Amino acid sequence: MNYYEVVILKSPLNPLTYQSEELFEIGAKVVVAIRNRKKLSEAVIIKKVDKPSFKCSNIESDTIFFYDKKMLEISTFISKYYVCSLGEALSIFIPYNNEIKYIDDDKIYDSKINLSLQQEKAFDFCEKKEQALLFANTGSGKTEIYIKTIEKILNNKSNAVLLMPEISLTPQMQNRLEKVFGNSVAIWHSKVSKKRKNEILEGVYSNKIKLIAGARSALFLPFNDLKLIVVDEEHDESYKSDSKPRYNAKDLSIYIAKKYNIRLILGSATPSLSSFHKIPFYRLKETFFDTKKRILFDDSTLELSGKILNKIEITLNNKNQVIVFLPTRANFKYQICTDCGKSVECPFCSVSMSLHKNDRALKCHYCGYTQKIPEHCPSCNNGIIHNLRVGTAEIEENLKQLFPNKIIKRFDRDEIKTDTKLKTVLNEFNNNKIDILVGTQMLSKGHDYHNVKLAVVLGIDSVLNMNSYKSRERALSLLIQIAGRSGRKGEGEVIVQTKNQDFFEYYLNECDYEDFLNSELEFRKDLYPPFYKMAKVLFAHTNGLKVKDEMDRYLKILKQIKNIEVVGFGQSAIFKIANKYRYEIILRSSNIKSLLIALHSIDSSMATIDMDTNF
Repeated sequence: MNYYEVVILKSPLNPLTYQSEELFEIGAKVVVAIRNRKKLSEAVIIKKVDKPSFKCSNIESDTIFFYDKKMLEISTFISKYYVCSLGEALSIFIPYNNEIKYIDDDKIYDSKINLSLQQEKAFDFCEKKEQALLFANTGSGKTEIYIKTIEKILNNKSNAVLLMPEISLTPQMQNRLEKVFGNSVAIWHSKVSKKRKNEILEGVYSNKIKLIAGARSALFLPFNDLKLIVVDEEHDESYKSDSKPRYNAKDLSIYIAKKYNIRLILGSATPSLSSFHKIPFYRLKETFFDTKKRILFDDSTLELSGKILNKIEITLNNKNQVIVFLPTRANFKYQICTDCGKSVECPFCSVSMSLHKNDRALKCHYCGYTQKIPEHCPSCNNGIIHNLRVGTAEIEENLKQLFPNKIIKRFDRDEIKTDTKLKTVLNEFNNNKIDILVGTQMLSKGHDYHNVKLAVVLGIDSVLNMNSYKSRERALSLLIQIAGRSGRKGEGEVIVQTKNQDFFEYYLNECDYEDFLNSELEFRKDLYPPFYKMAKVLFAHTNGLKVKDEMDRYLKILKQIKNIEVVGFGQSAIFKIANKYRYEIILRSSNIKSLLIALHSIDSSMATIDMDTNF
């Protein structure tokens, strides 16, 4: 009889011991029965062990699937760093298939792309560095550099993965890749059907598919010989999973590339502060087309002021298109001064406080500091602090009333629910069948709109005044991404509605994003990432008193641990979700080991842990 330790996939359980007459390889996927569960469970063999002192159940059956050594090693890292079970970590991987045979072929790919002198220099820089950051302005042609690098890797009989935020996986990008790589490339994201996913996996197993362009889950496919990881729009926060295991695909790409000697290219026009700080970068400023861009500011508090409507009218009369951007599709709410546009900052945390109207208070979600809503703005002593609300549907309706003869459509997740709808709206817009497109962050993602001559940015102050240490980075990055959609060829205008013109104008006109990143590094020293690690422990339960007691219990324990600091605790920003009351503790430390030991010591069914939290 043989005895094995197995982990149950998608389960928080620790490893269990089973027996079998059969000999299994480490990493084999098997089927087991768990006491008190009617349904059989999928499991993975992680270790062969001696006969234990207790009675073991039999392994029910084997499967044709297995997880290789790399998958087991990466999953072990994920379970330790992101604080989850090994079974939960392994469940994000798709295993190898014993039955589908690898087919070698002699395909040669030729992109016929001629790089410019500046692109050539950037390409060479990425060739020389094992890990490189391509800090490339919008329209400077970083996609051509990706394609040339991928082409070289594939011609050397290896595989590549191109990670992109899901909303960047546009029909345009798919066409560009298929033009060069034909049926050797496949697109992988959540909207791909189960049938198509199985076809793609068959292609990956057999080596017919050598390149996957996909959302964060594409990193965990069973590649035969992965030699290149490209992470496009690497600053994008959608690379962070919001369910267990709460991994960050960009950070994991860096870890995997370093551990297994795989080449890595991170790319962005507005790189994240952590990548800028840690990864050698090449700055690509030259744009593909001659573009002249004017950035104008509007400090009105109306959603659509006379100045904005006038600009829209002129643009439409010139037979050009307009995009109108809002930070979120929902009606966003934030506190802001009617006169100077500043929000009230917490005196202890350097972040904006949130407005709790029912409590008639401003509250910091980092440290729990609360103060009454001031009668006048503490920054200018004149204005009044109040709520602003506005949403995409409301703006769309207003524009339809003001421009009844124009075609106006919405481009957000409520409106664009399928791949087909996405393709339809983009095609209509690119063929000038839509005059104004109103949308959210989806508008900022890698879509080329060649006839857009005006980009209107509303509500950017809501991002700048968010209750987060990342608020400046998020706001400026988002504005640069949106501005990049106007005047891709020729002249373009961007009109930004803000009470914080000085901040945006300084970094958009006088300096650039690199200067901002350097100044932001100074601000974050001794406080926030990339110099400190931060984690959030979230407690949730239907019984509000019970969950508060649980948070208080762990608060006492965590406050006594050396080398970690409790920087905030109390009710979550959204106190109740799905009938569960939510409390949180925010931790900070420059000592990763101490922080992880503390996080792993939390043994509560009410707690979920978010390492490197994105708040």
